Amino acid sequence: MATTVRIFHSDRRDGVGMGESRIEISPGVRVEEGLPFSAYSAHFGAGETAQLPASYEEVWVVVSGQLRIRSDGLEVVAGAGDYVYVPRDSPGVVDAMEATTLVCVSVPAH
Repeated sequence: MATTVRIFHSDRRDGVGMGESRIEISPGVRVEEGLPFSAYSAHFGAGETAQLPASYEEVWVVVSGQLRIRSDGLEVVAGAGDYVYVPRDSPGVVDAMEATTLVCVSVPAH
Protein backbone atom coordinates (compact mmCIF):
# COMPACT_ATOMS: atom_id res chain seq x y z
CA MET A 1 0.00 0.00 0.00
CA ALA A 2 1.29 3.48 -0.86
CA THR A 3 2.53 5.34 2.19
CA THR A 4 4.00 8.53 0.74
CA VAL A 5 2.62 11.69 -0.77
CA ARG A 6 3.06 11.74 -4.56
CA ILE A 7 2.44 14.30 -7.28
CA PHE A 8 1.04 13.42 -10.70
CA HIS A 9 0.90 15.76 -13.69
CA SER A 10 -2.11 15.81 -15.98
CA ASP A 11 0.06 16.71 -18.97
CA ARG A 12 1.99 13.43 -18.65
CA ARG A 13 2.02 11.62 -22.01
CA ASP A 14 3.45 8.19 -21.17
CA GLY A 15 0.14 6.41 -21.07
CA VAL A 16 -1.66 3.66 -22.91
CA GLY A 17 -3.58 4.39 -26.10
CA MET A 18 -7.09 3.04 -26.55
CA GLY A 19 -7.05 1.13 -29.85
CA GLU A 20 -7.03 3.24 -33.00
CA SER A 21 -8.38 6.33 -31.22
CA ARG A 22 -6.56 9.43 -30.08
CA ILE A 23 -7.41 8.71 -26.44
CA GLU A 24 -4.52 8.08 -24.07
CA ILE A 25 -4.72 7.02 -20.40
CA SER A 26 -1.79 7.79 -18.04
CA PRO A 27 -2.17 5.87 -14.76
CA GLY A 28 -1.25 7.54 -11.47
CA VAL A 29 -2.60 5.25 -8.74
CA ARG A 30 -2.99 1.63 -9.85
CA VAL A 31 -5.03 -1.25 -8.44
CA GLU A 32 -1.79 -3.12 -7.64
CA GLU A 33 -1.04 -0.56 -4.94
CA GLY A 34 -3.86 -1.94 -2.77
CA LEU A 35 -5.71 1.35 -2.35
CA PRO A 36 -9.51 1.58 -2.58
CA PHE A 37 -9.37 3.83 -5.68
CA SER A 38 -7.54 4.36 -8.97
CA ALA A 39 -6.44 7.70 -10.40
CA TYR A 40 -5.31 8.61 -13.90
CA SER A 41 -5.23 11.37 -16.47
CA ALA A 42 -6.87 10.96 -19.85
CA HIS A 43 -6.18 12.85 -23.05
CA PHE A 44 -8.84 12.94 -25.80
CA GLY A 45 -8.08 14.16 -29.30
CA ALA A 46 -10.67 16.57 -30.72
CA GLY A 47 -13.67 14.64 -32.04
CA GLU A 48 -12.90 11.39 -30.20
CA THR A 49 -15.79 9.40 -28.71
CA ALA A 50 -15.78 6.78 -25.94
CA GLN A 51 -18.48 4.58 -24.43
CA LEU A 52 -19.41 5.54 -20.88
CA PRO A 53 -20.38 2.36 -19.02
CA ALA A 54 -17.82 1.18 -16.49
CA SER A 55 -18.06 -1.19 -13.55
CA TYR A 56 -16.88 1.51 -11.14
CA GLU A 57 -17.86 5.05 -10.13
CA GLU A 58 -15.76 7.95 -11.36
CA VAL A 59 -15.24 11.63 -10.72
CA TRP A 60 -13.63 13.53 -13.58
CA VAL A 61 -12.04 16.97 -13.35
CA VAL A 62 -11.73 18.58 -16.77
CA VAL A 63 -8.34 20.29 -16.86
CA SER A 64 -8.55 21.67 -20.39
CA GLY A 65 -10.86 21.37 -23.37
CA GLN A 66 -14.53 20.44 -23.46
CA LEU A 67 -16.51 17.20 -23.32
CA ARG A 68 -20.13 16.44 -24.18
CA ILE A 69 -21.59 13.62 -22.10
CA ARG A 70 -24.80 11.90 -23.20
CA SER A 71 -26.45 9.47 -20.79
CA ASP A 72 -30.06 8.37 -20.17
CA GLY A 73 -31.49 11.10 -22.41
CA LEU A 74 -29.46 13.81 -20.67
CA GLU A 75 -26.77 15.82 -22.46
CA VAL A 76 -24.29 17.97 -20.56
CA VAL A 77 -21.14 19.83 -21.55
CA ALA A 78 -18.19 20.00 -19.18
CA GLY A 79 -15.27 22.38 -19.66
CA ALA A 80 -12.06 23.29 -17.89
CA GLY A 81 -12.60 23.42 -14.12
CA ASP A 82 -15.81 21.38 -14.15
CA TYR A 83 -16.26 18.19 -12.10
CA VAL A 84 -18.30 15.31 -13.51
CA TYR A 85 -19.70 12.43 -11.46
CA VAL A 86 -20.22 9.23 -13.50
CA PRO A 87 -22.18 6.54 -11.61
CA ARG A 88 -21.27 2.86 -12.00
CA ASP A 89 -22.67 1.26 -15.18
CA SER A 90 -24.02 4.56 -16.58
CA PRO A 91 -25.10 4.09 -20.19
CA GLY A 92 -23.98 6.65 -22.73
CA VAL A 93 -21.08 8.24 -24.58
CA VAL A 94 -18.56 11.00 -24.08
CA ASP A 95 -17.44 13.17 -27.02
CA ALA A 96 -14.39 15.44 -27.01
CA MET A 97 -15.64 18.68 -28.56
CA GLU A 98 -12.00 19.81 -28.67
CA ALA A 99 -8.71 18.35 -27.47
CA THR A 100 -9.37 17.61 -23.78
CA THR A 101 -7.41 16.56 -20.72
CA LEU A 102 -9.13 15.27 -17.60
CA VAL A 103 -8.10 13.74 -14.29
CA CYS A 104 -10.17 10.83 -13.00
CA VAL A 105 -10.56 9.10 -9.64
CA SER A 106 -12.36 5.72 -9.79
CA VAL A 107 -13.86 3.59 -6.99
CA PRO A 108 -13.26 0.72 -6.60
CA ALA A 109 -9.72 0.53 -7.90
CA HIS A 110 -9.32 -1.13 -11.28
